[in-house]
Amino acid sequence: MANVKNDLFDYDGLQIYQYEDSFKFSLDSILLAEFVEVKSNLNSIVDFCTGNAPVPLILSTRCDAKIYGFEIQPNIFNLAKMSVATNGLGSRIEIYNANLKEALEYILPESVDAVTCNPPYFKVTSKSIINENEEKAIARHELKTTIEEIIVSAKYILKNKAPLYIVHRPERLEEITSILNKYNFHIKKLQFIYAGINKNAIMVLIKAVKNGQLGLKVGPNLDVLKYKSYKGIFEGE
Repeated sequence: MANVKNDLFDYDGLQIYQYEDSFKFSLDSILLAEFVEVKSNLNSIVDFCTGNAPVPLILSTRCDAKIYGFEIQPNIFNLAKMSVATNGLGSRIEIYNANLKEALEYILPESVDAVTCNPPYFKVTSKSIINENEEKAIARHELKTTIEEIIVSAKYILKNKAPLYIVHRPERLEEITSILNKYNFHIKKLQFIYAGINKNAIMVLIKAVKNGQLGLKVGPNLDVLKYKSYKGIFEGE
């Protein structure tokens, strides 16, 4: 598979390596990176399911934190490493080729100020249509990790009262909320994403805080049609 170096959306100067006809970052990663609240105490961020590193790259333009990315697929990990290197961000961003359940082998427990994750959206069931391309299949379906494993791994490495940011499908929001509560996370902010007026939400951005207090804010709806790169990438599996 041939890889190409592209501009990272409209972030001036940032470039990212992708497969020409296969694995590419998508708008949900951009929205997730922009959803993160940048505060003075944000010194370390871990990005699960980092892919070719769009979230760490964008976050590097928004804050001075040290950023760690976890990507289980070796080929995609290599794209992420190349993306970090081509932008001269090796001192700011570190990428690990590891499963989330191995996070504590690389990150000290309760040491991280924020976790971000753009996870596989779809459960694996008897009715699932799994992409024949293995890399796409792992990125889209819960073949290698589940939303519960992501939340558990985040709990181990996050500091007390620190946030977990997730982008996901609205139809799984009730399930995600239940799992978050199970591990003593409370949702503090939601933002629903749409693709046009009078359409159902296609995506939801979630901020949940470890051992946080009750109290939820719902941010303004966002219409992704204002983004020039949107091409219906969130429709279907």
